[in-house]
Amino acid sequence: MKLVIGLGNPGSQYERTRHNAGFRIVDKIAAKFGWKWTERRSRAVLASGTTGSEKVVLVKPLTFMNLSGESVAELVRWYKVQPEDVLVIYDELDLPVGKVRLRSQGSAAGHNGLESIIRYLHTNQFPRLRVGIGRPSKQRIDGADYVLGIPPGDERILLASGEDRAVEAVEIWIAQGIDAAMNLVNADPEAQQKALEKQQRQKERQERARLRRETALKEQEAQADQISPATDEPQNALES
Repeated sequence: MKLVIGLGNPGSQYERTRHNAGFRIVDKIAAKFGWKWTERRSRAVLASGTTGSEKVVLVKPLTFMNLSGESVAELVRWYKVQPEDVLVIYDELDLPVGKVRLRSQGSAAGHNGLESIIRYLHTNQFPRLRVGIGRPSKQRIDGADYVLGIPPGDERILLASGEDRAVEAVEIWIAQGIDAAMNLVNADPEAQQKALEKQQRQKERQERARLRRETALKEQEAQADQISPATDEPQNALES
């Protein structure tokens, strides 16, 4: 069984804010699988179902972001799940807008919702999926105002694209586990392309070296064929 926790703030005024990326992602998962938000428990609204052979419960805590741990800890105890089966999804200031990163454990790194969960679970050994919202381009903007703000057009498109990739990441985590999911989700396409290009250049150099060796060997064989071996002259002289 898996618990997938989307972090955010309840209320229509927060629905489109950067800070509610976690809520939107679990909403998208529920819509994709046709699961309904019909259950309430431990100060959270839940949607659940089965994918493959895995029972999955989607969670949106209603405690407001900074108290998320109170709700999550109660649900972990209720469902008797291990920390490694709890995936927390949230917005990340220190990632570019729309960038997605998956980790198996770690600190809160200043995120109040995650800090609350770590405090109430008494461990940071649980996976977390971060979706980048970037930092404000204008230094005068307060951090709280920024995360509770609604992103403008182009930024909103990037963020929505990242949220869609996060949905795919959750599916991979459920089906294949954390290691496989991290390998796929955290792969940098540009880095992968550079690695492939480097590998191709190495192969080309190796092939050129092989051809040079073959050419040199053939030239040596040709030179050897041109040199006739020494032979003994027949003895034609008659004895006197």
